[in-house]
Amino acid sequence: MSNEGGNIIWAERILSELDEADQRAHALASTLSVQQLNWRPSPYEWSIAQCLHHLLMFNRLYVPAISRALEGRTPHPVAEVTPGWLGGWFIRSYVEPRPNTRPLGSPQRIKPDDRSNPCVVDDFLRSNQHMKDAVRRAAAYDVNRIRYKNPLVPFVRFTVAVGLELTWKHELRHLIQAERVRQTQGFPTE
Repeated sequence: MSNEGGNIIWAERILSELDEADQRAHALASTLSVQQLNWRPSPYEWSIAQCLHHLLMFNRLYVPAISRALEGRTPHPVAEVTPGWLGGWFIRSYVEPRPNTRPLGSPQRIKPDDRSNPCVVDDFLRSNQHMKDAVRRAAAYDVNRIRYKNPLVPFVRFTVAVGLELTWKHELRHLIQAERVRQTQGFPTE
């Protein structure tokens, strides 16, 4: 993926991260039974299905919000994303899977159901394809300047760059969480 002004390195990197998320989700959950998908280590922790359902609902809100922000814009690609101070701080503090990341409760609109069916894996993968399509489309624009209306916190307007960075790091965080569920003592073998 390139443009007349040079390589669009950021889009290739984010697409690669989203591809990696697809591979992790498929390897983690595609062969699990309904019981295994919905098993929770404790009443206060999410199951694998809940992690995937949460990511699916996130994508269903963010893809349209980011796409709307690009409508009617003049193409002006940039070589790299540069999240501003606030967006970068938010990602580092609340989204990145790091030991010092602060827990942030899930907004009601993307809180997962208590139980999910096996379709949640395919539904998540399909939603991630829509996110990849949004990344490819966004590659033609100055994502560092275009802001989108946050569907979860309407008074917050991050740049599209922040939204795309936030998406793949959010996926990584919850996929790691789901992988920990599968490795927890007591996880059903069938």
